[in-house]
Amino acid sequence: MDEVFHYPPDVFNLLVETIARLCRYKVDVILFLEGAGVASEDLAEVKQTLQLNPGSINKFQIVRNILTKVNARGDNGLRIRREIIKRVTEFEAFETCWENDQFKAKGLVASLREIVNTKDSFTRMKQERNIEREKRLAMQKIERDAAIEKRRKLDNISTQLSALFTMDNKPHERGKLLEVVLNQLFQAYGILVREDFRRKDPDTLVVVEQIDGVIELNGQIHLVEMKWLNSPVGMGEFMPHLGRLFLRANAHGIFIATNGYAESVVAECRAALSQRTMFLCSLHEFVMLLQRQDDLAEFLKRKSQAAIVDKNPFLEILS
Repeated sequence: MDEVFHYPPDVFNLLVETIARLCRYKVDVILFLEGAGVASEDLAEVKQTLQLNPGSINKFQIVRNILTKVNARGDNGLRIRREIIKRVTEFEAFETCWENDQFKAKGLVASLREIVNTKDSFTRMKQERNIEREKRLAMQKIERDAAIEKRRKLDNISTQLSALFTMDNKPHERGKLLEVVLNQLFQAYGILVREDFRRKDPDTLVVVEQIDGVIELNGQIHLVEMKWLNSPVGMGEFMPHLGRLFLRANAHGIFIATNGYAESVVAECRAALSQRTMFLCSLHEFVMLLQRQDDLAEFLKRKSQAAIVDKNPFLEILS
């Protein structure tokens, strides 16, 4: 039983009744409590009373006097209070009690055991609740920290993305940085499978295919193509990516462009939906998504659903 500060009244009174009956003589009461570790200063008053006027105090008064002092010790008396409880609940030598007290003592010990077991159960349940609460708080802290870190990453990505719009004099470098920034965005939302990579001919080591990124969405692999162009994406930029999809079983596709798409590209993409799922995105959508602090995965799922269900490969989501 974990009574951190003191015996509650029910336990205190039961101990007084029980210990007084477990011990035949007044001196036995003192020896019982002394053996449990009660400090000499807590025993001094009753010892002096027994020496000077033994008839002025009985066993019950002795136990109450000493336990009151032990109770007042707070945390310092915790070990002693536990030891007293332990000695009483483990008591078995009832034949040492006065004959008239034996059955009463057995019943009192049994009652104390029941109270202790009940309080222990509540203590364990409280401890378990505290453990669960600590786990929950720890998990909430982890989630808060993760959200803060994610927000920090997204703010950094937004800053990097904004900086790309000032690089008109470095189109090639800007195109490569766009891949890096958008792959960081996918990674921040935990949907990036692989950043840009090149597939080489195993015999000549010549690069035969370059893919800007790979993500997993709705349990499906999506190849991602990113283009920063000053004009709408035409068939010349679009068809190589579409061809890469048809070279892979069950591959889906995403195309991200800065200045929209030619009507022919949208029509070709819509026609390809009968065999491959592919949808088109504008970079402006990603800029607006970061400003709104929306969920990227939900945004992409909505685009994918529009392509599959509505046969609309270019549902532009700006709000």
